[in-house]
Amino acid sequence: MNVYHQLVRQKLKTITPEELVAYSHRYGLAITIKQAQTILDLARTNDINVFDPQERKKWVRELAKITSPEIARKANELFLQFMKKK
Repeated sequence: MNVYHQLVRQKLKTITPEELVAYSHRYGLAITIKQAQTILDLARTNDINVFDPQERKKWVRELAKITSPEIARKANELFLQFMKKK
């Protein structure tokens, strides 16, 4: 795992629900604090590698159950855009 991957994983472990909501609004995703907390709980308990397509796909399905299919789709698009910029 390279340093970039480690930084992303560390951020997922330390971000607050309020920060996640702020980021989501900045990128056009409407989530609540409760949804953000659930998303972070999921990310932290499953140690998701968003750089692995299979793991990310599984995570997106779980995210759709927690929030909505639309938010999960947008979140996946953001991850893909983010990874292309690395």
